[in-house]
Amino acid sequence: MSFAVVILAAGKGTRMKSARPKVLHPLLGRPLVEYAARAAQQAGAERVVVVVGHGAEAVRPVLEPLGVRTALQAEQLGTAHALASARAALQGWDGPVVVTMGDAPLVSATTLRGLAEALPAGGGMAMLTFEPADPAQYGRVLRDEKGDVARVVEYKDAAPGERAVREVNAGVYAFDANVWDFLEEVDRDNAAGEYYLPDLIGVYQKHGLPVRAFKADDPTELLAVNDRVQLAAVERVLLERLRVRWMREGVRMVMPETVYLEPDVELAPDVTLEPGVMLRGRTRIGEGAVVGAYSLLTDSELAPGAEVRPHSVLEGARLGPGAVAGPFARLRPGAVLEAGAFVGNFVEVKKSRLGPGVKAGHLAYLGDAEVGAETNVGAGTITANYDGAKKHPTIIGSRAFIGSNSVLIAPVRIGAEATVAAGSAINTDVPEGALAIARGRQRNIEGWAERKRRASNSQESGTRIEGETT
Repeated sequence: MSFAVVILAAGKGTRMKSARPKVLHPLLGRPLVEYAARAAQQAGAERVVVVVGHGAEAVRPVLEPLGVRTALQAEQLGTAHALASARAALQGWDGPVVVTMGDAPLVSATTLRGLAEALPAGGGMAMLTFEPADPAQYGRVLRDEKGDVARVVEYKDAAPGERAVREVNAGVYAFDANVWDFLEEVDRDNAAGEYYLPDLIGVYQKHGLPVRAFKADDPTELLAVNDRVQLAAVERVLLERLRVRWMREGVRMVMPETVYLEPDVELAPDVTLEPGVMLRGRTRIGEGAVVGAYSLLTDSELAPGAEVRPHSVLEGARLGPGAVAGPFARLRPGAVLEAGAFVGNFVEVKKSRLGPGVKAGHLAYLGDAEVGAETNVGAGTITANYDGAKKHPTIIGSRAFIGSNSVLIAPVRIGAEATVAAGSAINTDVPEGALAIARGRQRNIEGWAERKRRASNSQESGTRIEGETT
């Protein structure tokens, strides 16, 4: 079935108490409105138009990469007025139109398509309904003897028997091509002085066209976001769906209620996620890999059997098979640990490739570096890659040994199987197999402690010891 989708996303969202447009608030790493746009596309909509208004200059750039059109509602005069604002963007379209909300991220593609297919064959409209656990103040949907919608009555206007009805209006609709003409018959004779989409029910009925109700199977789909409390509630639903999905795919989550992950994350069977793990962006984790407690991974990739130990932070990093990072490691964009490489506590790696079997156990910084296979990097080693204006590379050959507390001042090359003595500051290339020592020669001064004590005492007494210097 061919249909278009219009997403209403022009409101300011004052209850969010934020300068940011409501539909741009992040929900598991994506802007709120992106969920509605993706659902429309997945439902098979031939055209998707998002009606923008408040903060349009910020909302449009977010939507453009998704390939959807936008329409401007310059003045917010109600939901029917918002739909009318989309007409120009749908020029040439004469098929059904589904209208959904940019702040209802849980409405699924299946539901949108089902609503479109519920349209009466001979013309009319359909509305999405649901039965919440607590209908509260929702408008009640009253059906006629045929099962079609007779009317929607607001709670405050409903009689006791009508209030007992549990089916309520979700605010999502499907219309036939008559909608554009019928919108002109909607008035703003109400307290707010706005044009409302539910008024189209009466317009369609006046023209003898039926109004069908399509009940959603899952009431949680209709959770909308009007404030930050509701945003958190929706996020909990999405998180639980993701956790359940991946656990059913063979992922082990220790205390799953503490694990945070985003929709674009991909996990293989037998992955283990320990408590407090956060997986963001396009993170990919291979079979049997382990992510330790309270680690944060963003846009990173772990090959099968890799391990991230607790309290580590990875961003744009890649670990090969059997590689290990952490605990308390930081891998910045461009960090690559090849098979079996290991970086330990308080090691930071940026834009560097560590070859197979490389070890940097603790307290090191490796930036803009290439480190050959089986090299050992001692504690306190740093690659001094920045001269205040440019970054420079450090190249270290295979099976080299970099002693503790060494500074490799880039650009510099350390040859294969070379050794850098601990405490050295290296600023010239080291040949293959050579030992490089770049530190001051040790000098021991006998009796220094006693001379220092005597000098201190003499200064306190105001005298000077003959032959002594300070």
